[in-house]
Amino acid sequence: MQQEKVIVIDFGGQYNQLVARRVRENNVYCEIYSYRTPLDKIREMNPKGIILTGGPNSCYEEGAATAPKELFEMGIPVLGLCYGAQLMNYVLGGNVERASDREYGKTECHTDNSSKLFEGVSETTTVWMSHFDYIERMAPGFRSVAHTDNCPVAACEDVSRNLYAIQFHPEVLHTAEGSKMLHNFVRNICGCAGTWKMDSFVETTIKEIRKKVGDGKVLLALSGGVDSSVAAGLLSRAIGKQLTCVFVDHGLLRKNEGDEVEAVFGPSGQFDLNFIRVNAQERYYSKLAGVTEPEAKRKIIGEEFIRVFEEEAKKIGKVDFLAQGTIYPDVVESGLGGESAVIKSHHNVGGLPDFVDFKEIIEPLRDLFKDEVRQAGLELGIPESLVFRQPFPGPGLGIRIIGEVNAEKVRIVQDADFIYREEVDHAAEGYAKENGEKAPWKPDQYFAALTNMRSVGVMGDERTYDYAIALRAVKTIDFMTAESAEIPFEVLQRVMSRIINEVRGVNRVFYDLTSKPPGTIDFSLFFVW
Repeated sequence: MQQEKVIVIDFGGQYNQLVARRVRENNVYCEIYSYRTPLDKIREMNPKGIILTGGPNSCYEEGAATAPKELFEMGIPVLGLCYGAQLMNYVLGGNVERASDREYGKTECHTDNSSKLFEGVSETTTVWMSHFDYIERMAPGFRSVAHTDNCPVAACEDVSRNLYAIQFHPEVLHTAEGSKMLHNFVRNICGCAGTWKMDSFVETTIKEIRKKVGDGKVLLALSGGVDSSVAAGLLSRAIGKQLTCVFVDHGLLRKNEGDEVEAVFGPSGQFDLNFIRVNAQERYYSKLAGVTEPEAKRKIIGEEFIRVFEEEAKKIGKVDFLAQGTIYPDVVESGLGGESAVIKSHHNVGGLPDFVDFKEIIEPLRDLFKDEVRQAGLELGIPESLVFRQPFPGPGLGIRIIGEVNAEKVRIVQDADFIYREEVDHAAEGYAKENGEKAPWKPDQYFAALTNMRSVGVMGDERTYDYAIALRAVKTIDFMTAESAEIPFEVLQRVMSRIINEVRGVNRVFYDLTSKPPGTIDFSLFFVW
């Protein structure tokens, strides 16, 4: 029986992954493809539905990303979002024009509940708008089923052809009932049964690994993050000591994290594998000396990892397979899935190291999103403390230190970050114990970063000229959109006091209130749009 699938056609929108993730939340498998994908290939996939993403251009411009009229004539339900909504109407004979004013941010929208798209959705609901253009005239056969004060066609449909268009972004958390709208499309309009589940993923993957590897040897670079840890767990359960994991401690981890990784995967841990730890802190600091540009730091950290890994691989000798903790967002963000511009470079994607003698690569998590990886980790019995460890970027504290990286700055941000997380955890646990429920303000990700700003302060009777620490905390479900967490002021005051008194080199503490969008969750990430 063929697995039911909805496909996302990407026109360069920043939320392409989020759209696919929202579909999977409905237990429907979803993949992302470029708008350049041939129509014959789309037909071969036999999707239950098609979703067109947003994009950065105007659909009426010469050379703009487009779709053939035949895409809308296959009888398959199609949902256009933002640019996709405008393109659908434009291709089918409507008119799209530049709006007099850009509509951006949370907007009150009025919906028509007679539409299957808005079944169960409030007649007046909050949505997230982000567009310069608008549908000035709908294509023949369409009717408007939602509007805002500034957008007469916030959504429209042609039920006879199974075509639906939404001008706003239902995939982001800022759209209050967006998940319900996408559920309506995927399950009710497309008729998907929702058979994509994680229950059998671990068992099936272990069997596939055993069959593929046989009696061969596998080498895995283990960072201690969730992705590589779950990959290691899967491989360990499948092939045991045929797996060798190399953990490179580049000195840019959180406080005590190197030892914690070794405790889980080392000789006294719960996994049956060969574990090698390389302490390369000074080597990295030497390479990063004087470097301030974010992407340059990222590349140095990645390239040095390859050099260290190469040295260890040569010691091990011939292996049959190289394993990687690649997950689906890595593939998409590296420009290998969909159409979006390369968001960031990933050491897992975009080329295989030629210094390791192996015949094939294994990527057991390549089709999974982060929260699906966590589910797999729990099924493997990996400790919750690791499975739900806060996301941590591959270059580590290298991108949470603005400007040059050195051992002293690493110490400062490690100590400040440890204090911050300790106090937030303590306060949240106290709230839960007292109230019998999770603290509503408990962030989903929170960390300290070291700014490159130094300012005058007074400590005791002496002037100081020290660094400022920035505290970041967000509430999010998918880590693709986020809001600043409202941590109680007394907790922040306690954190500030401890950092300034206990962390040498800091005399000022900031709290970052920026949401995503327009900001990013982490600091100093490099983006190309």
